[in-house]
Amino acid sequence: MSELVTPLRKLGFLTIGLFDGDDPRPGHESTLEIVELGERLGFDSAWLRHRHLQYGISSPTAVLAALTQRTSRIELGTAVIPLGWENPLRLAEDLATVDVLSGGRLNPGVSTGPPMHFDRVRSALYPDTAEQEDLGYGRAERFIDFVRGAPASEFRGTEGIEVFSDRVQPHSPGLADRLWYGGGSLRSAAWAGRQGLNLLVSSVVKAERSEDFEQIQLGLIEEFRAHHPAGQHARVSQGLVVIPTDSATPAQRAKYAAYAADRLPRTTTPHGPARLVYSPDLVGDSAQLAERLSAHAGFRAVDEVAFALPFHFDHDDYVQILTDMATKLGPALGWRPAR
Repeated sequence: MSELVTPLRKLGFLTIGLFDGDDPRPGHESTLEIVELGERLGFDSAWLRHRHLQYGISSPTAVLAALTQRTSRIELGTAVIPLGWENPLRLAEDLATVDVLSGGRLNPGVSTGPPMHFDRVRSALYPDTAEQEDLGYGRAERFIDFVRGAPASEFRGTEGIEVFSDRVQPHSPGLADRLWYGGGSLRSAAWAGRQGLNLLVSSVVKAERSEDFEQIQLGLIEEFRAHHPAGQHARVSQGLVVIPTDSATPAQRAKYAAYAADRLPRTTTPHGPARLVYSPDLVGDSAQLAERLSAHAGFRAVDEVAFALPFHFDHDDYVQILTDMATKLGPALGWRPAR
């Protein structure tokens, strides 16, 4: 095995929380159960994807609020909330409330830019203000400022029997230190660093200086830390699709191999005007995966990860994958489960 630069310190996982549109409760319940399992297995963090007008979690803050009452230790994150769909002030209120309910375990990840398929939804989302909305870094900076406690009103004090604050309430002081940015470009990585945020690097990046995924991901990490006040100590979490098969049935192994093979062609060349590059999915037993990860340029630059669960698998598949990840793969990477 390639020698690890540092042992893996934090192990997390990411789920999209798929559900049946005609019967959405079982899918949401499955997500809650999966995160509860993650806590029992000793995972450090569980992260929710965010999907609008699809059959995945559209309101991670609501699901995370439920999880604060069903877990007690595991950190809870979003990867990521697209701010183009959100009012920064209202989102800051919601996330601060969830953080208080969780006892300070929330790790909100956000991103900027126009919502996906903005032309199809702009009349519903911003019928009167679409042309005036700042969907870039300015929107993120407003959100960050509100979380940090910047004034949101010109008045505070008592009016009749009502008491008003000039900043978001509840205010959760530690939340600002647990804000993450999902960046796939060098510009985003540098901006996140200058803001003093934490960085989420995923399995989709932009080809700028290279077309090699590992080198692109490493470049993002280096760019972020070069602009962050904490330098090399700035927190970065790597995201890849990693599927251990140690305890998988033959049918599951065949399913996982077919899934990865079906998605492999998209990894061979940059896509679209943004020149997006996708990482291959990693499938194999934990010894094989540890070998591959130990040689991965992006992985070698971090000490925490949030491995993504595949979109369309069954509940039992996720149970097997998470169990192998916590009991086989994590320890092979130098990680130890939280107690």
